[in-house]
Amino acid sequence: MKGRIISVQGTEIAIATRHEQDYICLTDMLKAKDGEFFISDWLRNRNTVEFLGIWERISNPGFNYGEFAAIKSQAGLNSYKLSVKPQL
Repeated sequence: MKGRIISVQGTEIAIATRHEQDYICLTDMLKAKDGEFFISDWLRNRNTVEFLGIWERISNPGFNYGEFAAIKSQAGLNSYKLSVKPQL
């Protein structure tokens, strides 16, 4: 993965390239706002979790299906919260 940085309205945003496709860092985009709140709220949504599971099945050969099933079963519940931490 080759990384680049762009500046959008004073906020640095990382761009990673994988298999000739560019991906922007959503966490970086939200730094200027209360980003962790928005991302953690978005990650509580059951549809989001299902989408991420499909994405991982397609993109990640080492995807942990068992762990994902446990996460998916809790998604959407008031007690459910997924940690927001960037992967370095």
